[in-house]
Amino acid sequence: MEIPVYTVDAFTNLLFKGNPAAICPLMHELSDDLYQRIAAELNLSETAFITRVNPSENFTTGSRFQLRWFTPTTEINLCGHATLASAAVLFMHKKNENPKLVFETRSGDLAVTQQGEGYVMDFPLNPPTQQDPNDFRDLIKAAVGNHPIQDVYLSPQTKKLLVRLSDSCDRSVLTGLKVDPVALQRSETSGRVKGLIVTMKGSPEIQPGYDFYSRYFAPWNGIPEDPVTGSAHTVLGSYWSQKLGKNKMFAHQCSSRGGELRLEVCAEGRINISGEAVTVLQGTITL
Repeated sequence: MEIPVYTVDAFTNLLFKGNPAAICPLMHELSDDLYQRIAAELNLSETAFITRVNPSENFTTGSRFQLRWFTPTTEINLCGHATLASAAVLFMHKKNENPKLVFETRSGDLAVTQQGEGYVMDFPLNPPTQQDPNDFRDLIKAAVGNHPIQDVYLSPQTKKLLVRLSDSCDRSVLTGLKVDPVALQRSETSGRVKGLIVTMKGSPEIQPGYDFYSRYFAPWNGIPEDPVTGSAHTVLGSYWSQKLGKNKMFAHQCSSRGGELRLEVCAEGRINISGEAVTVLQGTITL
């Protein structure tokens, strides 16, 4: 059996930047065990598997597909960059003729449309709630050391903990954090947290005008640090929209690869997440 595979850098228009995802369009579904073994072999943050909903359609004519995401160790409920990359593969490589694609996922229907050189994803908004920092003292210490923090919020739906650095911190504090994934896992074993967001206010008055910065760590799901994370921005978008009093925002994730996301908080608990994507590799998995 041969399976086509594409490696796509998402949330960037530059090769070797953004977040790489492996995308496998499949004519037929495979076993969960095989999905997981392929994801472990490819060893990217996420590998996505696209299958047809209507067997009479193909990847060019179809507008609805099933989409599943796997890290090297587990299947996950929501992934932004691999959704963006999946749409890019269908639009760019499969020449899909529809203006909008809908992916059926564990997080419900996710729509993606083309917009200029990029793509717009319609995702669920995941508002976090404020927490007592003392409840996560060890985890916060493992992540940011002795740097001052301003807010701690938790998104129970996504199990993502948001830690905001004090506005007195320079951006170099965030980019310079040396986070030990093993220490993170040891400091949080309750199951309440499966991902850690560290964020800080941006500098919208300075070009290119980022409203906020972030980094994201998920060793509980086999990801020491994720380069650019769409799902984390379903939490960040809600938080910063409230704090900044604006619905449209421009975000930068400050991993070593880096990536940009444009966000628009919409009505009825949704958020539009926009970004570009570039294909790095096209090949075949032989089983």
